[in-house]
Amino acid sequence: MAMLQVSYYSEAMRREVTFNALIPLDTMEGKQENAQLPMRSLYLLHGLTGSFTDWLSYSRIRELSDKYHIAVFMPSGENHFYLDDTDIGALHGEFVGNELVNYTRKLFPISNRREDTFIGGLSMGGFGAIRNGLKYAENFSKIIALSSALITYNAQNAKSDYNDGISDYNYLKRVFGDLTQLQGSDKDPEALITNLKQSNGNIPEIYMACGTEDFLVDLNRRFRDFLNTEQVDFTYVEDSGDHNWAFWDKYIEKGLLWLP
Repeated sequence: MAMLQVSYYSEAMRREVTFNALIPLDTMEGKQENAQLPMRSLYLLHGLTGSFTDWLSYSRIRELSDKYHIAVFMPSGENHFYLDDTDIGALHGEFVGNELVNYTRKLFPISNRREDTFIGGLSMGGFGAIRNGLKYAENFSKIIALSSALITYNAQNAKSDYNDGISDYNYLKRVFGDLTQLQGSDKDPEALITNLKQSNGNIPEIYMACGTEDFLVDLNRRFRDFLNTEQVDFTYVEDSGDHNWAFWDKYIEKGLLWLP
């Protein structure tokens, strides 16, 4: 197992970026011949106020990467919901959905096949995984979305006095742009599904999990119902749990078991 911290100049972000990488290569005698190369890969996104160190700090992802022999790449999304900010030239969506995939394929012994490439995340990262997994569906075959912050439902046409205790109108406008134009845009997961269906594009399979005590459970159920109506291939799980690492650590392994 190799654990690396990589920094490089990102064209999408117009600055140097840093991500963590887990590469489960074992060169010990008797093990290397059993390793399957090139490896599958998972691009794993953190939540609001977090960083690229979160998954390593608070979960068993290093152990799980080795156990399931999957390379894991953990970038930083800052607090931008992994969406492009064209005003300042920070294209977070293009970075995680396309550029990072291409960069890591050149740098590490991972498969370049869509069937072996996955994206996942928690909370804000769950939204980022859904949005960018669908936006860049040519790169990803499966999405793991845990406790997804599908706040586009609340943000659409939010009024200037909107404040839910975590985000307010100004923040939503900064992240999503003109809120009256959000529904139906490429920042709207429902619209991305609809567009893929209309264009006969390949829709990634989706695994969603959310705790029954999670404050985001109603938004996850709403997206579940939409996927069901649209007959999209998805798995949805609810279990006792809150918006915390105990739940995410449990369900990232269940998500990895779902991948094959």
